Amino acid sequence: MNIRCPCCGAVNSLDALIAHDDARAALDRLADLGGELTRLLVRYCGLFRPEKSVLSMPRLAKLLTELQAGIDAQRIERGGKTCDAPLEAWLWALQQVLEARDSGRLVPPLKNHGYLYTVLANWQPEAAVSSGGNTVRVMETAPSKTRGGLASLASMKRY
Repeated sequence: MNIRCPCCGAVNSLDALIAHDDARAALDRLADLGGELTRLLVRYCGLFRPEKSVLSMPRLAKLLTELQAGIDAQRIERGGKTCDAPLEAWLWALQQVLEARDSGRLVPPLKNHGYLYTVLANWQPEAAVSSGGNTVRVMETAPSKTRGGLASLASMKRY
């Protein structure tokens, strides 16, 4: 089954993505997160795409693995200090990074998560409410249908 990327229009086989270890790992991580966080993370990871090529699946999987550690722990370390980073902080910070790119204050491609972590370190609980009119809402999500579908496809994979 072929799928088309809504961002870049690239066409790829879902079977090939599931068979590729790094692609499967990236899809699995994104499906685990679900909801608004997944949407923002996909857009954020796009900031790492080299100017004249595509973002490789191994690089995408690595980026998501690096971020997932902080998301799961709900804290990050930046500048020698540990900062709380609950889900609403990640949503707010990712939105701020994307807005910085849109306004020209941040020029991709990014090399590391330093800018995101700096924004996260400056997060204040009230910052999520007063983000320039763009209120970020945190909603509980049901178990991901995408994750279930990926698991079903992976179980059908022939060795």
